[in-house]
Amino acid sequence: MKKLKLFLAAATLTTLASCGGGGGGMNFGDNEYPVEEATSSATEMQTTYPAVINGIQDVEIRPKVSGFLTQINVTEGQTVQAGQLLFVIDNETYQAQVRQAQASVNTAQSAVNTAKLTYENSKQLFDSHVIGEYELQTAENSMKSAQAQLAQAQAVLASARENLSFCYVKSPAKGVVGTLPLKKGALVSASNVLTHVSDISQMEVYFSMTEKDMLTLAKGEGGLKGAVEQFPSLKLQLADGSIYSYEGHVAAISGVIDQATGSVQLKARFPNPESLLKSGGSGTIIVPRQSEGVIIIPQRVVSEVQNKKFVYVLGEGNKVQYTEITVDPQNDGNNYIVTSGLKTGDKYVTNGITKLQDQMEIVPITPQRYQEKIQEQAKAMTAGDIVDAMQKK
Repeated sequence: MKKLKLFLAAATLTTLASCGGGGGGMNFGDNEYPVEEATSSATEMQTTYPAVINGIQDVEIRPKVSGFLTQINVTEGQTVQAGQLLFVIDNETYQAQVRQAQASVNTAQSAVNTAKLTYENSKQLFDSHVIGEYELQTAENSMKSAQAQLAQAQAVLASARENLSFCYVKSPAKGVVGTLPLKKGALVSASNVLTHVSDISQMEVYFSMTEKDMLTLAKGEGGLKGAVEQFPSLKLQLADGSIYSYEGHVAAISGVIDQATGSVQLKARFPNPESLLKSGGSGTIIVPRQSEGVIIIPQRVVSEVQNKKFVYVLGEGNKVQYTEITVDPQNDGNNYIVTSGLKTGDKYVTNGITKLQDQMEIVPITPQRYQEKIQEQAKAMTAGDIVDAMQKK
């Protein structure tokens, strides 16, 4: 029974502490509440933003012509170079079109040669006054018509050759091949995505900040351009919770506010020499921020009513005052940086704030003494008392 009591006491010590002075089975008596003095200090806070990871160049590979897929020359995840052959589409029809167009060019070229000879002969006859100007002009017009037909045939040949080249799908850039959704023998057209090629030597990580935060940055020295240049180095938390080895930097800030979310998108770039980051991944951007001479308080000591934040400040006669404060909108999820409403030397209540009322008189104790009293009462409680306290929590 003694072991059970100690086990339950240890398991619920943190829960009882969060209940404050009294309540939930804890009875400190004499309205004892822990208070702490506000002090200014230097600290490094951090703010986190959900992020999407993309390669610096992420290209969809689509065919420009229709046909059956006859060759797949790459595998998923393979690194390819710009101009490397990825796929081959059945090209018999396109080869036939090239041969037909070439034959038309040959015919047109012969017609030009004949027309040219006729014109030159007509010119000699004209110079000898054998034929008139009409016959000479007719011969010249026939030659120009043949030349135009040759140019048209050559254009058709160039188009046929281009269509034939489209049967050989090549990589437009260096990168890593994505998934290969289609298999050999599939009928493909321009509506089909054959794969993606992503340049992941550097990664572009996109995250969003609120319009209010962006306005604050824009009002600083240098505007948005200055904000980009002065933005601190960023850290990237990966999906498994680990921190990426390399730091990144903000490269650009969108000039358009998303009306649906009221946010502005930022683009950061991270090096990726080991190809650990993959295009399409997700993570969390961590923005560190060094602050000097600021008052920092735990978020648990703050109550919030209608988007306003309050703390209980110890006043004259040990009466607490329900005091509104303002805080920096960027925080680390555990603490607030107080910007107004609380000054150095003020004492504020750290626990049990849900039981307090404005101008209520308390007996202030130190946070250390508060923890000691919790431990003392936890040891004195029975197992049933602890379970009852947890149920009342």
